[in-house]
Formats: sequence, structure tokens, C-alpha cells
Amino acid sequence: MIHDISTLRQHLNEGQVIPAMPLALNADRSWSTRHQRALVRYYLDAGAGGLAVGVHTTQFEIREPNHALFEPVLRFCAEEVQKYCKPERRFALIAGVCGPTKQAVAEAELARSLGYDAVLLSLSALRDEDDAALIAHCRRVGEILPLIGFYLQRTIGGRDYGYRFWREFAGIESVVAIKMAPFDRYATLDVIRAVADSTREDLALYTGNDDHIIHDLTTPFPFGNPHRRIVGGLLGQWAVGTRQAVALLHDVKHAQLSAAEWATRDATLTDFNAALFDPSHRFAGCIAGIQELLRREGLVPSRACLNPDEDLSPGQSEEIDRTVSRYPEWQDSAFIQENLDRWLSD
Repeated sequence: MIHDISTLRQHLNEGQVIPAMPLALNADRSWSTRHQRALVRYYLDAGAGGLAVGVHTTQFEIREPNHALFEPVLRFCAEEVQKYCKPERRFALIAGVCGPTKQAVAEAELARSLGYDAVLLSLSALRDEDDAALIAHCRRVGEILPLIGFYLQRTIGGRDYGYRFWREFAGIESVVAIKMAPFDRYATLDVIRAVADSTREDLALYTGNDDHIIHDLTTPFPFGNPHRRIVGGLLGQWAVGTRQAVALLHDVKHAQLSAAEWATRDATLTDFNAALFDPSHRFAGCIAGIQELLRREGLVPSRACLNPDEDLSPGQSEEIDRTVSRYPEWQDSAFIQENLDRWLSD
């Protein structure tokens, strides 16, 4: 783990693959700590540079009193990282934090007590507030742990945030990064331009735009001098095929591919993502889609979600069949089979 903000900034600005942690559930929706442990070990061995826990992919329902899994899941993942990760390895533990200010502060304080390095701050619960109230909220949470801003798409609970909001947000000293996931090119440009105009050189830009991952990573955006780059990703998509994602980010940094070659790779990854994230049904099956692929690989025991109404959409299983067969380059099947028994062991 990383417990000083300057080292955290350096680590994030170097560009990392940060999976959004799924929740491992049995078919009866009970929590499988054995498979949760396997997921943590998989991401570490795949070469991820961090892990985001308690975020959308972990299922927001973990906070509900009838499940009461928020603290146990955050604690379990942090302890497993601490046990499994070599002491000299830099690895960013990020906690998803949401809700009104009182809730967000309590969640951030819990994350700090468990050894998390930063919070990914969702503002969905305050989407009717004005910018001044939102910035005040962010400053308060940022007093507890370093902040990673989060531009969540409207379809799953986000709202529009303009250039002026992100320009002011970039001025908060405790901000270390922004994850952009509006699935909207105009909105993504607003964030990048705002950060460039803030002159913050220590603020890392991360993609959460699962529909254009490679496009985001390979574009020199025409703001700032030098032009701003998106250096890594904090993604639900990278909860699967994580080792391939690490290889992809290495290629982005070092490989000499043509613009056409990058565009083709972007199209294949977006097609693969569409099967998992279910945009044709307004992303209703996005969590179940990730769970289903992990189930097929043996990393989780079922695709069950805490919400019994949340499952694959009609036709989604067939789309996963199609893309799994077509795009082996975005999967870790052989790597997982070689290591699964070890990851599942106590």
C-alpha cells in the first residue's frame, strides 16, 4: 500500500490498471470469502497497480442494513492485499465512497482506518445540489483521505458536471486523480480541459469510459503544454482480462502501432465490452455480465447479485458467447486456469 500522498501521486501518474472489484456471491446470495480472496490474488498476480473496492461493480447494495457487507468487504480485501502483496510493491487501495456528506465522511473514515490510500468519490446522492455545495462536500471528504473524482454517466445515476465544476474541483489540494466515466466525448473533454487550465501537473487522468478505453489512452488531448494524456484506467471492464489489460497499457506506453491499428483494437475491446455491459438495455446487465464471465472462469461461484432482480438481460448470454469466442485476446483464460487452485486455497 501507499500511505503518503506524494508517492500516491507519482504512482497514479505513472499509469496503472485498477480493476473495480466485483462481489463474489454464492447462488443463494451469501458472500463467498474464498472466491473474494481468489479475485484479490488474481488482480495482484495479473499486475494491477491498484484495486477499487466498494464501487458500483462491488454492488452498492452492500451498504444496505439487511446485507451489512460494506465494512466486511472493505476490511477483507484490504487485509488480503496486505497479506499477499510484497512489501516493496506499490499498490493503491481505493475505497468507493458515496452518499450525503455525513455518510461519505463516515465511509472515508472507515476506509482510512482499514489502510486505504484514497477514495473514489461518487456524487450521485447530491446530484440536485449546486456546484458550491458539491465542492464543499468534496473538500470535507478530502480532509480525510486523498480524493479521486468520479464523473459517472447519467444512465446509472450520474448527472452532468460542466467545465466550471471540474476546474474548481481540480483546485482542491487533496485531489490526486479524476476517473472520467460519462460515456460522452464532450463531457470527457470538459474534464481534461479543466485540469489542463488548472495547471495541476500532479493530477492524474484515468478513463472509466469502458466504451472507448483505447481511444482514451492513446489520444494526446490538445489542452496544456505538453498535451494532456489519460494515463490509466479504473474500470469495471478491467475486472476481467486484467492481465491482458496490463499488457495493453504497456503497449500504449511503448508499442509503435499506427492510428488505424489502435482504432481496430479499440473497436474489438468495445465490442467485447458491449456484451458484458449491456448498453442495448441501458446497462441493466452490466454487473451480472462481469459476474457471468468470472463465473465461467471459476473465479466466482455464481453470477448472482444482491438485488434479486438484477441479472443478465435477454440475449446477453448469447452476446457473451459470441464475444468470448471472437476475442480471446481480451481474456485471461489460460492464466486463470494455471493459477486458480492456488488462488482459491486458504
